[in-house]
Amino acid sequence: QVQLVESGGGSVQAGGSLRLSCAVFGYTYSPYCMGWFRQALGKEREGVAGINMNGGINYVDSVKGRFTISKDNAKNTLYLQMNNLKPEDTAMYYCAARFGYTVRWQYADQYMYWGQGTQVTVSS
Repeated sequence: QVQLVESGGGSVQAGGSLRLSCAVFGYTYSPYCMGWFRQALGKEREGVAGINMNGGINYVDSVKGRFTISKDNAKNTLYLQMNNLKPEDTAMYYCAARFGYTVRWQYADQYMYWGQGTQVTVSS
């Protein structure tokens, strides 16, 4: 059974940084895509960043230049480094995974496996 476990959320002031981690348990091989999503109160879940099995990376425009997604295959862990955080980044952040490639990385319905979420709160 595949499990994703996020950590690293918290409360910071605007301009601060956080690093989210997502440990992956239960995968027996590595050809999968992973992504970070977020959902603010009253809003739909939004794809923030995605990384495919070939290392290709995508970001939503609002985080380009501030967020960096990376994956440590040896540790089976996905990361999201978030710098220059803004109040509008406040949300519950989720990691997600799927087997195989997708061009629709930013859509939640593309992913089979989800973590429980970690809260990020940015104050002005």
